[in-house]
Amino acid sequence: MAKKDGAKKRASQGTPAVLVLQDADVSHTLHPYDHEAPSAGERPNYGLEAAQALGVPPDQLFKTLLAQVDGQLAVGVVPVSSSLDLKAFAAAVGGKRAQLADPTVAEKTTGYVVGGISPLGQRRRLPTVVDDSALGHPTVYVSAGRRGLQVELAPQDLIRLCEATAAAISA
Repeated sequence: MAKKDGAKKRASQGTPAVLVLQDADVSHTLHPYDHEAPSAGERPNYGLEAAQALGVPPDQLFKTLLAQVDGQLAVGVVPVSSSLDLKAFAAAVGGKRAQLADPTVAEKTTGYVVGGISPLGQRRRLPTVVDDSALGHPTVYVSAGRRGLQVELAPQDLIRLCEATAAAISA
């Protein structure tokens, strides 16, 4: 019975991304911010919103994108100031052609909502590539699994926990 109570307590402590960090005993800092819902018809830029709200340079805050590479899903993590270079990303995962995944597919696959997709704690592990510019920062910020919450951690820890590779995949 104690196991169930302990599991319930752990689940209430955070998102799957935060639980991954806690389970791995990785040094990290959570940064909540006030997320503003977009106006009707407005296309939100969640990453730039987070960077501005937290006062973080946009090249240090990374967004998580899902793409289909030769029919298989993969995860790209790039600075919010950049976009995903689909050709470079496909090559980084050993494919020829990539296209961004439909947002509904991204949400269903990761278990997170668009604007809160974390590279950590996804429903299933996918091939992941982190833009190598992350290695130029002592820490980077990624979504902690919901809109309005970022996590700061060492880029080496992010790469290790995601079993990712680092490559030049931003444009």
